[in-house]
Amino acid sequence: MTDKSIWAHEDGLTFLNHGSFGATPRPVLEHQASLRAEMERDPIRFLVDELEQRLDTVRAFVAPRLGAPAEGLAFVPNPTFAVNSVLASIALSPGDEIVFTSHGYNACNNAVRRRAEQSGAVPVCVELPFPVASASAVTERLVSAFTERTRLLLVDHVTSPTGLVLPIEDIVREAHARGIDVLIDGAHAPGMLPLSIERLGVAWYTGAFHKWLCAPKGASFLYTREDKRGATRPIVTSHGANTTRTDRSRYLVEFDWTGTHDPTALLSVPAAIEAVEALHPDGIAGVMRDNRELALRGRDLLAERLEREPPCPDDMVGSLAALSLPAGPADPLRLALRRRHRIQVPVFAFRQAPERLVRVSAQRYNALDDYEHLARALELELAAELELALR
Repeated sequence: MTDKSIWAHEDGLTFLNHGSFGATPRPVLEHQASLRAEMERDPIRFLVDELEQRLDTVRAFVAPRLGAPAEGLAFVPNPTFAVNSVLASIALSPGDEIVFTSHGYNACNNAVRRRAEQSGAVPVCVELPFPVASASAVTERLVSAFTERTRLLLVDHVTSPTGLVLPIEDIVREAHARGIDVLIDGAHAPGMLPLSIERLGVAWYTGAFHKWLCAPKGASFLYTREDKRGATRPIVTSHGANTTRTDRSRYLVEFDWTGTHDPTALLSVPAAIEAVEALHPDGIAGVMRDNRELALRGRDLLAERLEREPPCPDDMVGSLAALSLPAGPADPLRLALRRRHRIQVPVFAFRQAPERLVRVSAQRYNALDDYEHLARALELELAAELELALR
């Protein structure tokens, strides 16, 4: 656990939801503010004359940390933008299949359904098991859904609702053996898991800097394999669509400028990564290791106190962990935890589980006492729910 004073959370708030939008250390927010001030002093110089070079500097900084070539990294505001862009860029014919999963991020699953509706393609949602006995069970379920008409697989590296680390290497190998392109939604992976994106060999990989790498909100990337860059274009058409430049790929020209926006979140990514590296003597590797250990300890504490079974093996847990709760309304419980106990944690319905899920995160500002606090609060709230139901 690190000094909580470097984080901007409300005093007294137990924050167990780093996974949703991350959290940015105060020094990084100050760095971003200085960039904003510089931009406002001369927006033309900042946005027109210098932005491209500044973005290239960020690209060069993050590329070795992601295990991807800089020229394949486009910057996007969020992974949802990236997924929509890829889906709009691929050629689909009626009857072609896009495979995705029931554990996928709802916004991206919606994008698949919309693209299928537009193109006549067939959206194939694979119901992954939950609880899940093993990582191989996920691979087997996905592979069983592949057919000769499958053109694209959209799969999460770390699932958003259930916090499962999926066996991406095995899944990609099986998809590629069948000639299926793969788009990985790795929103949670950077800063949670070691990454070597190019080695995976996938056509596309998108991830967020603003989650586990603690950059300001609105900083993400899309990696595109070299053979796909010419056809991969942002969902927003802007000036770069008719570029005649020969000094730079159209891929970068188009993605680097999709319209007026505040680029300071992206430009603050190196400062954020350096801040995270400073949180542990072993750098980001140590942060990832300790966060995972704390997530497992927190999950197991909750499981024991609430008499619930962990829904997956330990090797499928990163810095997120989900646990089922007795059936009941989700949002009232979430709000009760926030209002009566000052705990911020997601509680939601998951369509494959008859019960509610609570999903906890672990970041350097958390400690085991935070999960103990949550366990006590849940015991009280669940007991109150039961008493009300029995009246």
